Amino acid sequence: MDWLITTIKTGLAVAVATTFDDNIYLTGFFSEVNRTFRPKHIVVGELIGLTALVIVSLIGFVLRLAIDSVWIGLLGILPILIGINNLINLNKDDSAEDRSANLKINAKYRGFDSRKRSLWDVIRDRQTYSVSAVTISNGGNNLGIYIPLFANSNIQSLAVIIPICYLIVCCWLFMSYNLTRQPGIAVVLSRYASKIFPFVLMWLGFRILLDSKSYRLFFPNI
Repeated sequence: MDWLITTIKTGLAVAVATTFDDNIYLTGFFSEVNRTFRPKHIVVGELIGLTALVIVSLIGFVLRLAIDSVWIGLLGILPILIGINNLINLNKDDSAEDRSANLKINAKYRGFDSRKRSLWDVIRDRQTYSVSAVTISNGGNNLGIYIPLFANSNIQSLAVIIPICYLIVCCWLFMSYNLTRQPGIAVVLSRYASKIFPFVLMWLGFRILLDSKSYRLFFPNI
């Protein structure tokens, strides 16, 4: 059971650190719903985008079958570099404020009567894939974390980590939908959480290096 608790902790850290900023653009999407662009488009589009990122990241798991895990573990350097880069650019991102202004402008569009659409209709609607495109384009950090993590995980761990990622994204969807009623909260969340998550990313990177024993390539006597 120890491995399960450890895996759950890792899964939560990974999911929150890589998808937290999703709630910013999701809140923007939810604030722009109208008679043809419904919340269902956003939910389905986000989940399709996440699935695409997970599928690409599973390449790392396949690579571990052909390459020694010690070498694959070096990919743990990526989360560390991403975390450092986020720290350096911490005060340079004004997107939260810009999105807040956009939320206030578009908040009046909430409340349109729902137009019933089947799931199949939503999947075929290109508006759904406009959300997926944003999710994928915003997924650079996800790939930088998922690929090395998946490469250093076994099937049991992946069976825990991947569902946790989907669960956390569903939480952001629920939160973002409700944040459209109070747009200013999104700015507060992004402003303070952004100061914490670079350290979470670096912790994940160091954990990957330690678990895979890749550090021994540099310090063989340890």
